[in-house]
Amino acid sequence: MKQVDMIIIGGGSAGMSAAIAAKEAGIDNILILERKEELGGILQQCIHNGFGLQTFHEELSGPMYAQRFIDQIHAYRIPYRLCSDVVWIDERLRVQYVNAEEGYVWVQAKTILLACGCYERNRGAISIPGKRLPGVYTAGSAQRFLNLENILVGKNIFILGSGDIGLIMARRMTLEGANVLGVAEIMPYSNGLNRNIVQCLKDFAIPLYLSHTIVDIQGDFHVERVVIAQVDEHRNILPKTQKSFAVDTLLLSIGLLPEMSLADHLDMEMDSKSKGAKVNAHYETSIPHIYACGNALHVHDIVDFVSMEAHEAALCAVQDIKGQYHRQKQFSTQAGSGISYVLPHSVDAQPSQNITLCVRSIRPYKQVMINIRTGDRIIKTITKRYLLPSEMERIILKPSDIGILEESLIVEVKES
Repeated sequence: MKQVDMIIIGGGSAGMSAAIAAKEAGIDNILILERKEELGGILQQCIHNGFGLQTFHEELSGPMYAQRFIDQIHAYRIPYRLCSDVVWIDERLRVQYVNAEEGYVWVQAKTILLACGCYERNRGAISIPGKRLPGVYTAGSAQRFLNLENILVGKNIFILGSGDIGLIMARRMTLEGANVLGVAEIMPYSNGLNRNIVQCLKDFAIPLYLSHTIVDIQGDFHVERVVIAQVDEHRNILPKTQKSFAVDTLLLSIGLLPEMSLADHLDMEMDSKSKGAKVNAHYETSIPHIYACGNALHVHDIVDFVSMEAHEAALCAVQDIKGQYHRQKQFSTQAGSGISYVLPHSVDAQPSQNITLCVRSIRPYKQVMINIRTGDRIIKTITKRYLLPSEMERIILKPSDIGILEESLIVEVKES
């Protein structure tokens, strides 16, 4: 059986960033396994600008951002396999993958880094009423058809969900000559970045129907009409609020979920909120020597943060490989008032390096403070003009901020 120091599952922005970080830290025996026919992941179909401002300090398209990392992978001669599906991993750090050239292959690793990305929720995930007709696509599928295959999936479009990819596709379809009649969002606020609401909807006069959802999909052999209605704070349909739109295509932008199916058979602890694995401050899952990062850990709103997180996770795995990772007693992090989830899920009792907390609020806030405390001791307070569920907050804690923990770390919103 082939032996490697680090197997990275996924060759997108997270996987490539992790491989480069490990290589620069002195690890040569690395293997990237990518299921698609090229490195880069979802970035290859994201031809719009907006990537790279944090990582490269310039604005790039998705393919340009990916190419920066691909060039480094080639320059460092980091091994990778394309068109290779990972079919099995286990607690003994054995990985089995398959491709057309090699067949089924077993590899023994010292560490495994899960950088598998995320996937879109589809119609079945939310049980949309109406007929099951052709003409319903996830926004990501429509994006791939248009940007990579040069296929416009429809002319008269309605979009359900205001996630970033749906907002971006509203603009993209409009620029290609389609008529986007509107975007419906079941929440009373958008789930996309504010810049995308402005640049993709407002700049093109595309209506955004907040607190609305689809109640019917109509047609004989193809989508011909969608009906939306307003919902109350409990998501119950309000009577006499229906609006009907003649369309040939419905795009779904109803959320992303971490791709963690490889861990389904493992006794790995999962987070019911983020839908990813529970990790400590070293990005190690509940199974020793298996790490997770990027959108496979929790869905990010900015790809630069995916790359930065993967870089940190890889350096933690490098310490593990070199025997420099000394496990300590752990204290949990907890989502307090106003917070949906906090990562990492636990921290060392006496941290020796900076910890990056990633948090999301449960709803929009204005003029609030984020408190990080342990017991009654306030470790850090951050004042925010606004907090949005669509925008992840990254909070860096220094070892001197934390000192020695004796209780859990709690993150909470305090309204003035």
